[in-house]
Amino acid sequence: MIPYPQIDPVIFQIGPIAPRWYGLMYLLGFLYTFRLLKKHHRWMGLDSSEKADSILATLVLGMIICSRFVYVVFYNWKATMAGPWYEPFAIWHGGLAFHGGLLGTILASVYVARKYQVPWLRLTDILALSTPVGLGLGRIANFINGELWGRVTDLPWGMVFPGAGDLPRHPSQIYEFLLEGVVLFIILQVIWRYKPRVGVVSSSFLLFYALFRTLVEFVREPDAQVGFLFGGVTMGQILSSLMFIGGFILLRYATKYGENFDAKQKSTGKKK
Repeated sequence: MIPYPQIDPVIFQIGPIAPRWYGLMYLLGFLYTFRLLKKHHRWMGLDSSEKADSILATLVLGMIICSRFVYVVFYNWKATMAGPWYEPFAIWHGGLAFHGGLLGTILASVYVARKYQVPWLRLTDILALSTPVGLGLGRIANFINGELWGRVTDLPWGMVFPGAGDLPRHPSQIYEFLLEGVVLFIILQVIWRYKPRVGVVSSSFLLFYALFRTLVEFVREPDAQVGFLFGGVTMGQILSSLMFIGGFILLRYATKYGENFDAKQKSTGKKK
């Protein structure tokens, strides 16, 4: 058994100012996405890298709204409804679902693509490239917070998490950091370097994330308020299966109808 490192979720505190590791990880993930949007703005068909800030703001808003919505509806409906009237909007209490964030990002990206007249799949390819960084950092924050731990294990790297009882558990946050963060980042970078048809990077992200999340769910403890569903399946596995199906459909479309990677893009003539 490995001792769980007691890391304060609060980085430092000066009076009422108390930044947390979780917020810092999200910020770093957003900054990396912002960097890629600016770097590849011409590949996407934007005439100016300055539009990256408004694009990112729209995407972040869509992600937060939908990630909270999916968490409330699929993971914590009863407890949320039993709380005060503002509880469905209380993201400061925690409770954001990745699958909801993905849905929100997709919807927001459709709006952004129409507004700036850029090919939607080119935009989603850049977002797919950046997402493993945010995912990996987020899982590190989950580990620091001592949340989303794994099931009980007798493996030598099991840890006793605060609030999870006295038995050692899988450090499933670290598994997800390695698979959803490091491994997925490497896979997408390799695919990108081969300059595939537009949309292949996006579909590969959906397929591999769904696969990795499904595997980790076998050792991750389900949310207490949801538990196991029929046949021992978890909510995360059900949502990931839908994600896998979507990724497979998108991959078939991209390989058959997608643009060539190096096809010239017409920069938008809109001035914002």
